[in-house]
Amino acid sequence: MRAKGLPGPGRASLAVATMTGIAFALLGLPAPLHAQAIPGAQEESIKALSQGEWRAYAGTYAAARYSPLAQIDRGNARDLHIAWRWKSPDQAIKDANPQIGPSFANESTPLMVGGTLYTSTSLSEVAAIDAASGETKWVFDPKIYENGLGLPANLGWLHRGVAYWRNGDDERIVILTAFAQMIALDARTGKPVPTFGTDGRIDLTEGLRRPVDRDYYTMTSPPVIVRGVIVVGSSVMDWWAHRPSPPGDVRGFDAVTGRLLWTFHTVGQGEEPGAETWENESWKQAGNANVWAPISADEELGYVYLPVSTPTNDYYGGDRPGDGLYGESLVCLDVATGKKVWHYQLVHHGLWDYDPPAAPNLIDITVGGKRIKAVAQVTKQAFVYVFDRITGQPVWPIEEQPVPGSSVPGERASKTQPVPTKPAPFDLQGARDEDLIDLTPEIHKEAIDIAAAYDRGGLFTPPSQRGMIQVPGNAGGASWAGAAIDPETGLLYVGTQHLPTLVTIRKPEPWQSSYDFIGLPSYVPGPRGLPLLKPPFGSIVAIDMNTGDHRWRIPVGRSTAMLSIQKLGIREPLGLPFRSWALVTKTVMIVVQMGYFSPPRFVPGLNLPIRDLHNLDPHLWVYDKTSGEMLAEIALPANASGAPITYMAGGKQFIAFPVGGGPLVEELIAVSL
Repeated sequence: MRAKGLPGPGRASLAVATMTGIAFALLGLPAPLHAQAIPGAQEESIKALSQGEWRAYAGTYAAARYSPLAQIDRGNARDLHIAWRWKSPDQAIKDANPQIGPSFANESTPLMVGGTLYTSTSLSEVAAIDAASGETKWVFDPKIYENGLGLPANLGWLHRGVAYWRNGDDERIVILTAFAQMIALDARTGKPVPTFGTDGRIDLTEGLRRPVDRDYYTMTSPPVIVRGVIVVGSSVMDWWAHRPSPPGDVRGFDAVTGRLLWTFHTVGQGEEPGAETWENESWKQAGNANVWAPISADEELGYVYLPVSTPTNDYYGGDRPGDGLYGESLVCLDVATGKKVWHYQLVHHGLWDYDPPAAPNLIDITVGGKRIKAVAQVTKQAFVYVFDRITGQPVWPIEEQPVPGSSVPGERASKTQPVPTKPAPFDLQGARDEDLIDLTPEIHKEAIDIAAAYDRGGLFTPPSQRGMIQVPGNAGGASWAGAAIDPETGLLYVGTQHLPTLVTIRKPEPWQSSYDFIGLPSYVPGPRGLPLLKPPFGSIVAIDMNTGDHRWRIPVGRSTAMLSIQKLGIREPLGLPFRSWALVTKTVMIVVQMGYFSPPRFVPGLNLPIRDLHNLDPHLWVYDKTSGEMLAEIALPANASGAPITYMAGGKQFIAFPVGGGPLVEELIAVSL
């Protein structure tokens, strides 16, 4: 029998760190070194932020997307304008090599160190840019497009950023490229560091527990570098053609030499803990369970926090019976050893592609008068799971609640799933009648008639052969845009979108897959070209992490840009069903929004494929971060396609973000007063 909200065998385990600490305390001995905080690195990261730098993908490895800068404030936000635009060098390469093809999107978020921006490009180039003027300092091209493999796995040509590391005078930029190379560059010159790996490069397809095909195994997110260890995840093809699929193991490398230090198996092997949750010895062939989203770290503790994704294949688990640790789990590792400190499984035996999509947010909160070093994981299913980041103990109880069984032959869905008691879900969960669009009674009835053709219900309704409408869809809820944190107030700001997914389970053709069944996801259009789900179609929700209570919700995006909304004559803001990014400063909240998908995809409310679009009503918004009141709306030449940063250069505060991709010019845009 398991106490409510506590981990149990085959579920989320009791924290190893807790038991270790108690044991040493009872013996009157100090805790082991790896469990002790070592001050220094964390203070340096915070100091860099206060000086106007942005040294990690989300500002620091705490993933707060927060800056203490205050030059841009509620009084002058309307005076923001474009300061400069930097064009990606990828375009010249594509023009000279048309066989490369278009990118998916320009998603790289730059870093700013010492007056220089460092960014990657969709083709895994690295560029250094003057942060004040936008002038290029240097470009490194690894020429990975010359290997004859075609497009990289999953979404093709895209990349989300680089990592910065310094030891004395040794300053490096580290990139994990498409087709799985790790390259260390001298930050001053852009030249590979010859003493790192082989002439500055490491082949990340080597050293795994089984051979992998490079066209199924790639990298998109930057690594984290903590205590001289580079922690590396991977992006593994989500589909079902290869069996076994590449393993999603996470590895640690020496930041100076590139030597492999440790490997953590995200699918437990043999006698390892967790292997028993892969019944019928399915651990031998199970793949994926990779960490494609950014990783977070507590630099004082020396702990890294891994959002581990879904095992193969996303929508059918008949070949992998059992809970399947560490699939769809938050895992805390000791960065020095790669040993697990604690874990919590967020979805048992995943069937929905509900992998945690974003870097966990590290935040210090006060709950019931107790100060807690917490970690918060936002999810596609619109939950925020909150844990003590030292022990792994849930801050608020997490209950195992019964969920429906599966009708698919051979499938054995988990009987329960973990549901947080706080905070409340920040978006719709389920495709019941009351969740469908209801702008008028007639539209609501039409939506019900459309949805009646498929299976539907509440959260964790299993996919079916008839087709199941999944809400939130496989893009969220929360997505890789993640959440921002205000460390002064304890507020978390998460972007969310109403995009259902229709998942249909069917038998594959012999040439497609050797699995018994595969799942095919698609979009479900609503009535009259409208979205199927009720508004707001895209929004940001503010949650008080000290109490777990929602503070407010605001729609993001001008819904009047949707033709179907225009025809109805609706003027109130309903938001747009696209990913948005929040950036918080000492004074305000800044938001940018994606306005397109590439390659071609149906956009709700527009009734035409995205290849015929360029940008959809692009803006930058500035809000009062306490109330959600809009302070400024700045027109942009293009929609954002990645997360923004803010920094100081030449006495000015800048906001910079990527735009473009697909048929659009890829640029970095900087805005200032």
